[in-house]
Amino acid sequence: MSDSQLWGDVDAYFTDHLAVEDDALVAARRESDAAGLPPISVTAPQGKLLRLLAEIQGARSILEIGTLGGYSTIWLARALPADGRLVSLEYDARHAEVAVRNLARAGLDRIAQVRVGPALESLPRLADENPAPFDLVFIDADKANNAHYVEWALRLTSTGSLIVVDNVVRGGAVLDADSAAPDVRGTRAAVELIGRHPRLTATAVQTVGAKGYDGFVLARVRA
Repeated sequence: MSDSQLWGDVDAYFTDHLAVEDDALVAARRESDAAGLPPISVTAPQGKLLRLLAEIQGARSILEIGTLGGYSTIWLARALPADGRLVSLEYDARHAEVAVRNLARAGLDRIAQVRVGPALESLPRLADENPAPFDLVFIDADKANNAHYVEWALRLTSTGSLIVVDNVVRGGAVLDADSAAPDVRGTRAAVELIGRHPRLTATAVQTVGAKGYDGFVLARVRA
């Protein structure tokens, strides 16, 4: 058995016992596939981790940068109270249409809203609205702009907030300081920004699973 098959089988085992998908989550994956969206959403165990992080945090407001078909959005929004708020930013209008339908099917359209357009344009507009600080920010969009997204996350959070940056290992490519790949350069810039920033304390967790070898950074705003 190859490593990738083993990782996928273990993911399936954990999904069956710890991160069971209900009809809305299964439908979100199915509709995303049918619409031709790239198969890059989080896995069920990763989605359950996001929900647990939000619940442990006692989150009442969540910002997601990168919606895709709304699969991770559903996991996150389910951690919120009835009067909670989730704002998800999606570049691609077609992806956003799928996500909006998936959220409505899950009964979360009153809690979660999807805003369409480049996140670096949506984030300043969001800041101008002067929202209450977000309790959790999940960054899972174009990796080239990861450092910019971290900077905006800091502006939109406060002491004690959590920032999660996904896909930071990139199959080990994050080690290549000479890489010309925008996703690697952007990821390294974000990791190094977080590591030196006086307002953040963080660690990284490497993962294997159905989506291969990757990982995430978990950062806490401490001032």
